[in-house]
Amino acid sequence: MQWERLLTPQRLGKRAAPEETDPRSEFTRDNDRIVFSSAFRRMQDKTQVFPLAKSDYVRTRLTHSLEVASVGRSLGMRAAERIRRVCPEAAAVAQPDEVGMIVASACLAHDIGNPPFGHAGESAIQEWFSRSPEGREFLSCSGMSAAERADLQAFEGNAQGFRILTRLQYPQQRGGMHLTAAMLATFAKYPGASTAADPASGATSRHKFGYMQSEADLFEEVASMTGLSRRSGRGAGAAWYRHPLAFLVEAADDICYHVMDIEDGYKAGVVSHEQLLDLHQPWRSAHIDSRAREMGTDAQKAEFYRAKTIGKLIDDVVDQFEACLPGMLDGSFDRELTVGIPRSTEFKRFKEVARDRVYRHQAVLEIEACGFEVISGLLSAFLGAVEDNAARGEQGQSVRTRTLLHLMPGAHREFAAFSPYQRALCVTDFVSGMTDTYAVEFYQRIRGISLP
Repeated sequence: MQWERLLTPQRLGKRAAPEETDPRSEFTRDNDRIVFSSAFRRMQDKTQVFPLAKSDYVRTRLTHSLEVASVGRSLGMRAAERIRRVCPEAAAVAQPDEVGMIVASACLAHDIGNPPFGHAGESAIQEWFSRSPEGREFLSCSGMSAAERADLQAFEGNAQGFRILTRLQYPQQRGGMHLTAAMLATFAKYPGASTAADPASGATSRHKFGYMQSEADLFEEVASMTGLSRRSGRGAGAAWYRHPLAFLVEAADDICYHVMDIEDGYKAGVVSHEQLLDLHQPWRSAHIDSRAREMGTDAQKAEFYRAKTIGKLIDDVVDQFEACLPGMLDGSFDRELTVGIPRSTEFKRFKEVARDRVYRHQAVLEIEACGFEVISGLLSAFLGAVEDNAARGEQGQSVRTRTLLHLMPGAHREFAAFSPYQRALCVTDFVSGMTDTYAVEFYQRIRGISLP
């Protein structure tokens, strides 16, 4: 892989250079387009750790994404210097501001495809198609390809995110938001189809998948524009090696959710101040502790230690990026950067404590259980309505179907022209795009549990 192509400002779906004079770089324009998109805005009411939290302190997907983008920008700017050191031929294109903005923009969008209720929402969609009688019957009679079925049975927020960026935000134009190929390739942490995913392979980039069959041609175009190296395999199982900057997006996310989820747990009262300080201990020093004692409250001390720990983690990740860069370019390196940093075991403890003390907290589990019921109910109702319309037409469909379809913004009224795969995507687009609060309230209304 060559940096001149990896950092191309060429836009998916838009070949010509912009006609207007714009002082912003192409990669800054990517950032602005994502910030002003409705899909990005909806993340303000999507779960990070504590679903439907009443506190205004704990993070949502939106604040999490902003924090990840901040860390990602720092990583990208500093990584640009290392790229120029290891690959002198990249000096002209690997500008710190530009590389930092590519990584920051990909970080902004990294969770944009997540459904309501976070990873529990993903699991709810997966299980509905894989295990529920309705979902299994639908797939068994659909005539879908193996890859199309896998897209639904292994529903993935990363692939839905690529679909949002390249199609759903502006469905009337090919390429959707017309983002740069460099940013879209950096966004793709799992550059492959659902049938190419192989969690047992040991390759991080194959743990999940990055695009659905509906966007296979768009992803292949991004890969071609950026010169990503293709793995062996063709057709539905196609996969590529990661863009090197995608490793920085993953690292920025890892740093933030490891450290910040614990901080949210502290604010929610499920992690003690002593436990928090113990987790930060490997990155503390006498000087840092002295400065922390000057802080007025325990909460301020917690935020100070968090800032210092993240700063040191950024240093370590950039060093690891430089060391592994040749392997990223030839595809031989494919694991998380944070696995190889100093104190990686101590860093992993943040996640272990969060799993035991935060993610399994009763309030979190209760809302996740609610999410399974809500999402399953919405899928049953709306895919049932879509299938009734496809089978009977607008004149023969039931009154209930007509009512439900009028609640789907922009829904096509004659679904018989769509394939079963396309019909399923219409419903998963609708449901996964909901915010947590809206999903609960909407479900309650169509079930008659509450009224508008």
